[in-house]
Amino acid sequence: MSAGDPQRVWFPEMLARLRSEWYSQMSFPELIDLRDRLDAMLKQIRSERHIVSPVLRCPKCGITGPSAEPHVSVRALILALGRFGITSQKDTKRIERDWAEYRVQNRLDLYGQASATVAESHSHQSEMVESVHVCSAPRQGY
Repeated sequence: MSAGDPQRVWFPEMLARLRSEWYSQMSFPELIDLRDRLDAMLKQIRSERHIVSPVLRCPKCGITGPSAEPHVSVRALILALGRFGITSQKDTKRIERDWAEYRVQNRLDLYGQASATVAESHSHQSEMVESVHVCSAPRQGY
């Protein structure tokens, strides 16, 4: 992939930070903080390099627009540990399982934030999306 690939999430400098800051006894709050830093880093890299999201077309009505900006979720960070050889696959699966439990117990979203905050932001985003693009084409059954 080129350095300006709009769908790329893991840039070399992000992997370098992940390798240098990750340690096996990291708590989930620390993991969430690392995720926050990596997500901010992704946003900064995309901004500095003028990387824009790919344009998508609605299959129902044909309207085009940019796709959502990529973000680093906690699970994506955990899977990257195994994908890039920072931890073993066995440890990655254990961390992923433990994260799923921790996330449910603490009512966290994909990014490690409290779910109540997410519900409010999602409803606000849904209102924004609906006001920008309302497809009048009939919905097809699945």
